[in-house]
Amino acid sequence: DKADSKAQVPKANTTFDTIILFLSTMKVTAVLCSIMVAGASAFGVGSMSSFTGSSLSTDMQPTYISRSSSRSELSMMRHRKKVAKLGKPADQRKALLRALTTEIIRHGRIKTTAVRAKAVRKHVDHMIELGKRGDLHARRQALAWMYDKDLVHSLFEAAPDRYSDRNGGYTRVLRTMPRQGDNAKMAVIELV
Repeated sequence: DKADSKAQVPKANTTFDTIILFLSTMKVTAVLCSIMVAGASAFGVGSMSSFTGSSLSTDMQPTYISRSSSRSELSMMRHRKKVAKLGKPADQRKALLRALTTEIIRHGRIKTTAVRAKAVRKHVDHMIELGKRGDLHARRQALAWMYDKDLVHSLFEAAPDRYSDRNGGYTRVLRTMPRQGDNAKMAVIELV
């Protein structure tokens, strides 16, 4: 019975004891609040964010940022980032571009997404430049990129005659209707 009474909160017998009990609970509350504020400021809540330069609110209600207003937050610029990532890792992106290059040279025109068509343009033009050059090193470079050996040989036979008067721009990208399933921008890329 005495052990139970020790575990309970002490009762105030006088006014002085009541004040002491009140102050001790206030100290505990103050310490807990200071710990919560310190933890919140460590995670950027209620303080200035170092990246965006805008103050973050401490209330838990969702805030909505309108995109129509002028942009006040900082944003990083895309300097020297011309490579289209195509949503793939580097090895898969390279394999996709090699396959698209081979099929464009084989069939003359293919239908693909607009972003992929713009990305593969550079590689198709490079293969045709190698075919126009016609030397052994150019042939080996083309064999290293394209998947079909016979297609490389036919390219090196036909490219000097077909593109002798043209110094670039061997492909044309024509935009078509969006894809039915996901409304992706589609394009036809063809040899000129």
